Amino acid sequence: MEYHLAQANISKFKAPLENASMKEFVDFLEPVNRFAEESPGFIWRLKDGQGRSASYIETPFKEELLAINISVWEDIPSFKDFVYGTVHSYFLRNKKKWFDLKGPSAFVMWWIPQGELPTLAMAKDKIDLLEKQGETPEAFSMKSLYDASGKRIKL
Repeated sequence: MEYHLAQANISKFKAPLENASMKEFVDFLEPVNRFAEESPGFIWRLKDGQGRSASYIETPFKEELLAINISVWEDIPSFKDFVYGTVHSYFLRNKKKWFDLKGPSAFVMWWIPQGELPTLAMAKDKIDLLEKQGETPEAFSMKSLYDASGKRIKL
């Protein structure tokens, strides 16, 4: 069976997306997402009912103002190349402008069978698993990478 990498990341916005302090982030949200979709190894990303960023979706989490991103990639290197080797890295480096770094934040990756799409509920379960058990082949971060067979790897 073939597998793809699913990832979810959740952070708390400092303000609603309509707030003037969020303008730079909002202005680049769709272009960066479009760039992700055009990146090598990209498979899918969660969008709202209007095709916008998942940041506009109501989440199963209790906290308000949460930004959520869920996507699927062919493998870890393609995801890592997008996150750290493209314009996305600017937003990662400057996240304190738009995100409450003291608020809830989570990042998790896991392997899914090719053709399967992750859900918000699945992402929440994986985040909960990572928080409870730490890094495992079922839920991990960039700190401890695993291949689809569950073997620990280094890039």
